Amino acid sequence: MKIAYVYDAVYPFTIGGVEKRIAVLSERLAARGHEVHVFGLKSWEGDPCFSRNGVQYHGVGHPKLLYKSGRRSIGEAIYFGLKVLIPLSRQRFDIIDCQNFPYFSCFSAFFVSRIRKTPLVITWHEVWDNYWDYYLGLFGIFGRAIERLTARLSCNLVAVSDMTGNDLQPLTTCLPVTILPNGIDIQHIDSIQPSGSGSDILFVGRLIREKNPELLINAISIIFREFPGIRCIIVGDGPEKERLTGLIEKHKLGNNVTTVGFMRNHDDVIALMKASKVFASPSFREGFGMAALEAMACGLPVVTINAPKNAVKELVTGKTGIICNPSPESFAEAVLLCMERKDSMGEECKTRSLLYNWEKIVAEVEGYYSGITGKT
Repeated sequence: MKIAYVYDAVYPFTIGGVEKRIAVLSERLAARGHEVHVFGLKSWEGDPCFSRNGVQYHGVGHPKLLYKSGRRSIGEAIYFGLKVLIPLSRQRFDIIDCQNFPYFSCFSAFFVSRIRKTPLVITWHEVWDNYWDYYLGLFGIFGRAIERLTARLSCNLVAVSDMTGNDLQPLTTCLPVTILPNGIDIQHIDSIQPSGSGSDILFVGRLIREKNPELLINAISIIFREFPGIRCIIVGDGPEKERLTGLIEKHKLGNNVTTVGFMRNHDDVIALMKASKVFASPSFREGFGMAALEAMACGLPVVTINAPKNAVKELVTGKTGIICNPSPESFAEAVLLCMERKDSMGEECKTRSLLYNWEKIVAEVEGYYSGITGKT
């Protein structure tokens, strides 16, 4: 099959769960003999088109700021949607897989799919619906309208989690929605040695308000009263960093909480996971939870919160972590319980993570594409 993936950000020039998913699927499908092309904004030096690990990459426009005032840039989304239209239409593909966000590129992919008579798959990583009101205020109505229109562009709809699939179903008349989750490279994770810098609690994620790092710091301030030696490492960067630093200073946790910023070598993140006791995922909006899944593969129980848009809840059972109320007191209690039960929960975490091995998921994706195209 000749496969096209469409998303504005390209791994490893931009690091994120969606970028990583496309990179892994592309390279592993190429290794299975398929011709794979990735279309994104040109965020690398040199020629706009290049080949890596059997995958053809197409830079369709100059990079723009992904975030503006802590939010995904609407201007960047429109820009990419316009820029990808012509390059994508120049070739005939067996299938086009466009990521639902940031929406406008889905309309370009839809147009190309119609003129080229190519099946269009839209992979959904999140459904926001009423969350748009929180995100954009009075302008949330426009976000909901675009999202609902996107859901009707194709009947080949994929969701990366059950939560997203369930949220998507009311927006479309095309059922069922196919669940094809993200995955992890179990063998590679197993090969990485623990870091020499361990911690009791580890947080990994972009420092944005949706990731809710403030809840973690407030919880640590409670734990500190009983365990003044508690140690936490925060991996990530983002617009909430300055406010988070101020909160750490306010609670006088400078000796307990270490912020290390963004770590470009992801193996270093895995090494930190293997040297920690509990993974904290306080996000109130998470489309899948790749970092939490990787932590489980390292034997870390996960503490997350009971929030309607938090898909990490699907990964966590009573044997692999705790889903708690979104309050500092509940989060602190859950962290302490998981620290106590780390040894007994660790093996269960590793066992559950095996359900998300990339080899299994790539085969499912390949089978899904074959079922649509009739090609192998």
